[in-house]
Amino acid sequence: MDRLAERAGVGKGTVFRRFGSRAGLMLTLLDDAEADFQARFMFGPPPLGPGAPGLERLVAFGYARIRYVVEFADLVLAAESAPRGRFEVPAAALWHRHVEVLLRDAGFESDPWLMAGSLSATLDAGRLLNLIGSYGISIERLEHSWRDLVTRVVGGA
Repeated sequence: MDRLAERAGVGKGTVFRRFGSRAGLMLTLLDDAEADFQARFMFGPPPLGPGAPGLERLVAFGYARIRYVVEFADLVLAAESAPRGRFEVPAAALWHRHVEVLLRDAGFESDPWLMAGSLSATLDAGRLLNLIGSYGISIERLEHSWRDLVTRVVGGA
């Protein structure tokens, strides 16, 4: 925050008043990327966007989220420390709701809200980046695991 204030030619207090915290700054830096991600899963072409069956969209959502986390790794991790809590930021609430809707569309009826939270935990940025950085897990292996998980969850319903 000190370096940002210095480069912007303003005081550190001005930066904090504008962004609230370091996490607030990171959320602002991610704003365009997040808007693009949301537009793709809400309005884009299938299978990520509307028009594909719920399970296909759920698989595509996980793939897109994994790649988003990898692309914006440091920003995503920093943004998750937002004062409101990482589960309460509007983007996280939207992802959770989207996964819940896709579960319902795929025929999952056994508490889709709670299962959406469990599945979303699988896509947690810290978890994904730890698997990649500490264990050398590839993006493709993470995607395969996501597909296997959601297929079993939906199929077991």
